[in-house]
Amino acid sequence: MKFSISVIIPAYNVERFIEKAIQSASKQSHVAEVIVVEDGSADNTKAILEKLLTGNPKLKVFHHENNVNKGRSASRNLGIKKATEDFIAFLDADDFYLENRFVNDKELFKSNSNVDGIYNAISVHFYREANILEKDRLKLTTVRKKVIPEELFEALLNGGFGHFHIDGLTLKKSIFNKVGYFNEDLSVAEDTDLFWKMALKSCLIGGVIDTPVAVRGVHDSNVFNKEDLYYKYRIKLYESLIFWSNKNQVSLERIDLLLKWIWLIKYKDEDSLFKNISYWFFLFFNNSRILFSTLSIKYFPLIRLRKKMLPFLFP
Repeated sequence: MKFSISVIIPAYNVERFIEKAIQSASKQSHVAEVIVVEDGSADNTKAILEKLLTGNPKLKVFHHENNVNKGRSASRNLGIKKATEDFIAFLDADDFYLENRFVNDKELFKSNSNVDGIYNAISVHFYREANILEKDRLKLTTVRKKVIPEELFEALLNGGFGHFHIDGLTLKKSIFNKVGYFNEDLSVAEDTDLFWKMALKSCLIGGVIDTPVAVRGVHDSNVFNKEDLYYKYRIKLYESLIFWSNKNQVSLERIDLLLKWIWLIKYKDEDSLFKNISYWFFLFFNNSRILFSTLSIKYFPLIRLRKKMLPFLFP
């Protein structure tokens, strides 16, 4: 088995970090090419990349048409399409790989021909001040337990064993034929959206989950600091998964799990009954399998309201 990797790095205004990220990927013996998609930066990122190109034969730099900024999803998607190797790994531009990042992955792929991807642990490096509690909490945020592939979706959905981080994934390029690419309509949570789709339609196994293989940079400009943006897109994440699941014949039992999360979000938002009815009509009528199943009855607001009121009406 030839184990040769294309590493994809989306880069936008990352002059502080990009050189370290590229170097950490380039020195990995299993990496054949480091694909940086320069996403219309307004700082010195472009100049740094031009300098690095002259001395790094593995480095390839691409841009969107007219050098516009299109976001992380579009940049990663362009990188996937430009990749020439059979294995794909991702690295955020403010993160870096540790030594021997892919050694264990190679052995696992070699001994498990049916595996589409491997998830590993990552840690963090603080570029800002951090207290002891924060350092301990973020020490390892990735999946802490190896889960059988058939149960991985439920484990990720509930988050009980931790979460994936994109720096810790190593994937066969063919996996994107099964699940599609990053959803460019999601400004955040686009990685979670794809992770869960992979868990639903492919075979992912745990690699090194107790010690990090990569390091995430924590600083004041991290997108995950924007809680209001994540709040805005949380329901869009579940909608994306439901629409995709409906088209890809995912079981209604698993779609039910996603609908439960949407119901909880809508319940906490305390929207009016009319607004709730309008929303569920939109969701049902755009997903035919749900519309013609018991789920459309189960989650219709009037049914839910009735169930909520029953304990009060019949104590």
